[in-house]
Amino acid sequence: MLHDFRNEAYTDFSKPENRQKQEEALKLVASQSSRVYPLYIDGKDVTTGKFIKSYNPSHTSQLVGTFHKAGQAEVDLAMDAALRAFEKWRLVSPRERAIVLLKAAQIMRRRRFEVNAWMITEIGKSWNEAEADMAEAIDFLDFYAREMLRWSEIKGTVPFPNEFPELSYIPLGVGAVIPPWNFPMAILTGMASAAIVTGNTVLLKPASDTPCIGYLLVEIMKEAGLPPGVLNFIPGSGAEIGDHIVAHPKTRFISFTGSKEVGLHINQLAAQLSPGQIWIKRVIAEMGGKDTIVVDSETNLEEAATAVVASAFGFQGQKCSACSRLILVEDIYEPFIAMIVEKTKKLTVGAPELPTTYMGPVANQGSEEKILSYIEMGKKDGRLMCGGAKAPGDGYYIQPTIFADIKPGTPLDQEEIFGPVLAVIKAKNFQQALELANATEFGLTAAVWTNNRYKIEEAKKRVHVGNLYINRKCTGAMVGVHPFGGFNMSGTDSKAGGMDYLGLFMQAKSVSERLI
Repeated sequence: MLHDFRNEAYTDFSKPENRQKQEEALKLVASQSSRVYPLYIDGKDVTTGKFIKSYNPSHTSQLVGTFHKAGQAEVDLAMDAALRAFEKWRLVSPRERAIVLLKAAQIMRRRRFEVNAWMITEIGKSWNEAEADMAEAIDFLDFYAREMLRWSEIKGTVPFPNEFPELSYIPLGVGAVIPPWNFPMAILTGMASAAIVTGNTVLLKPASDTPCIGYLLVEIMKEAGLPPGVLNFIPGSGAEIGDHIVAHPKTRFISFTGSKEVGLHINQLAAQLSPGQIWIKRVIAEMGGKDTIVVDSETNLEEAATAVVASAFGFQGQKCSACSRLILVEDIYEPFIAMIVEKTKKLTVGAPELPTTYMGPVANQGSEEKILSYIEMGKKDGRLMCGGAKAPGDGYYIQPTIFADIKPGTPLDQEEIFGPVLAVIKAKNFQQALELANATEFGLTAAVWTNNRYKIEEAKKRVHVGNLYINRKCTGAMVGVHPFGGFNMSGTDSKAGGMDYLGLFMQAKSVSERLI
């Protein structure tokens, strides 16, 4: 019998033996830079002769891995394999499907330092950020396995004379899983495992910046005993194969995490009927945010300042839940800015393979250029308090940057930057602060700092986001504890890691037999 779900504990890197294991894993990953990875379709390696290369954003000339590149022909091959596999996998009992996820969680625990090392190397996560990402991936596997068992026992009907009614939840079919690069193991694992444990089969198109981590999950699921064709790995250009996957008449659902622009495009394309299509495609989308922390005068300002800095600059601000807007009541405006500037200037920026580094590089050259362009806007629209430039090193390093006096409605107040840039906005009072918090097209996360009970209740009712935190940071949602997903342009409020999430990958079938 399974024990109740418990979140995975983090590795303590202050212990010398854990630091040594992580350093050894980093050396192991570095030794594999010449490896060439195939596609994985129907349990077989597939090569195309066309390639994608993955580079280390911390040392931009350093190759991480080379991947055979899928085209539309390989998408069709993977779809055929997934359709065949679905006819068998959908009939496998929920218990057996859950066991595969539980085995995968155990394998990931065994390989945790290697998983961390891939994230440190391929996307520039610090040791602690990589560890949190890996632990969340394990949580998804453990939680969704247990959730599938619970869903399989739901009755869903009431008695009726002379009949035996029953309601069961059945899988949808073949789904496209399109994960992001910023939580390359956690979100990838959560999206794929939810689809798989509910009896669907998957076409996995990994993020272009993190294909090595995507392949690592394929290895783990293969070792866990996942049958051929259930998970098919097809790295490739979004421009070349993305629309083809979404528009394919046999694609039953699309699970996507990424930008608002791409998410809206997927939603629009999926709504169009393709020749031979016999269903309305389901889209499960998480599309980012413009997240806010409101700080009132009636709170512990020291703790609030620590939370703001962690929320704004953890993983270089490259979290859809990162604090991008800080709204302060005017009574504490200047003193609180001084507090966060002091804390921010103590952050270390540099190579993430070093355990003392807090902030590594941003993901790629395009991200760097975009973030620096917003910094230049901020210098015109606000008051630069710290940062404001590239940081030293041979990677995509940017200084943690804070702008004060940002006006509502300007780009730094409204647009998702996805980098280490914090816009500070002044509010006359707490009520105006809540109004400003809602004055964005997004609605993912927010945090409110106040010890006033009336204000807490007001914030709970008025702040329109999918994840609202009181007196804590606005990042770091825990599986099972903080079901994650937002409103408005932040997506379909799919609540990953919540008790209703698996229902998005299934449909209810009612059967009733009359006694004759």
